[in-house]
Amino acid sequence: MTTLAAYAANSEQSIGRHFDEPSSSTRNAFQRDRDRIIHSTAFRRLEYKTQVFVNHEGDLFRTRLTHSIEVAQMARGIARTLHLHEDLTEAIALAHDLGHTPFGHAGQDALNDCMRAFGGFEHNLQSLRVVDQLEQRYADFDGLNLTFEVREGILKHCSIKNAKQLGDVGERFINKTSPSLEAQLTNYADEIAYNNHDIDDGLRSGLITVEQLSKVELFAQNLAEVKAKYPKLEQKRLIHETIRRMINTLVVDLCTQSAHNIAQHQPASVAEIRKLPQLIGFSRDIAEQNLKLKQFLRKNLYQHYKVNRMSAKAVRIVRELFTGFFENIGLLPNEFQAYAEIDKARAVADYIAGMTDRFAIREHRKLFTVEEYL
Repeated sequence: MTTLAAYAANSEQSIGRHFDEPSSSTRNAFQRDRDRIIHSTAFRRLEYKTQVFVNHEGDLFRTRLTHSIEVAQMARGIARTLHLHEDLTEAIALAHDLGHTPFGHAGQDALNDCMRAFGGFEHNLQSLRVVDQLEQRYADFDGLNLTFEVREGILKHCSIKNAKQLGDVGERFINKTSPSLEAQLTNYADEIAYNNHDIDDGLRSGLITVEQLSKVELFAQNLAEVKAKYPKLEQKRLIHETIRRMINTLVVDLCTQSAHNIAQHQPASVAEIRKLPQLIGFSRDIAEQNLKLKQFLRKNLYQHYKVNRMSAKAVRIVRELFTGFFENIGLLPNEFQAYAEIDKARAVADYIAGMTDRFAIREHRKLFTVEEYL
């Protein structure tokens, strides 16, 4: 790891954990957090939770696991360039999607609708709930007992109402302060990764085409560069070369603009970072190009009729699972039934949110397809 800047998070000066633990002789606090995340049950389940496509649609599409690894790789590189804490950014990146439901955003929206009368459901809050409570691996505490800095980075956004119930990690939303630069950059790495890799998956699936994308400035500029340098390149490599250049364009701009912002404000500590506006960000021109890319994907990929068909199935599965378990908690596994006696809706939401795509499909069949189980 490179020499840390004065404004970088420092594991030796961490705000700490909810439960005190002796320090490690071989790893700093953020490394220990990263390792706990990697060994968690929720992290393993990400292998079978999808981004856009339902898991069984194909083996080459991104999953939440591959996405999280890609975000971690990108975030570490940005952190190194800006002299920030690489281990902290990696831990945040690997944990940021732990609370995602099966079936991507369609699953989350469906579960949120089911939970609307019970406080709602939001995957970002659920990720924090996973690491604070739901992982049960240690004798002395529930959850993973992560440092404040990692937990802060996991919670990217939060309503004031929810923030008031979260204690220390919710205070910045109430006080309108900024998170660490490591948390800020990981959020951008997440966005860069899913936008560009959804392009890759969208092209592979045939739901979007190179011709359509050629109308998007960020893609068109990099495509033109590749064609000029490699005029006879076959389509598969043409797409890969274009996407990797897009990622490079965004990452370089983010590092350059962020370094400029930092130099302009000259923060001397993490405490000063929290009092400043967020310093990690794109230049105005690249921010506009990135926004147009996001708008293109929303219209042409995420709202494609084939994706809508998959989403409709996902919504039906999640809603029917929620109703079935809510109306009869005896259908829940034993470890969820005890909590269901205290908070039935949240126990059902926890169970469904923890499912992989294929497990949710199997559970739905077990509950509602009578012929297969007589």
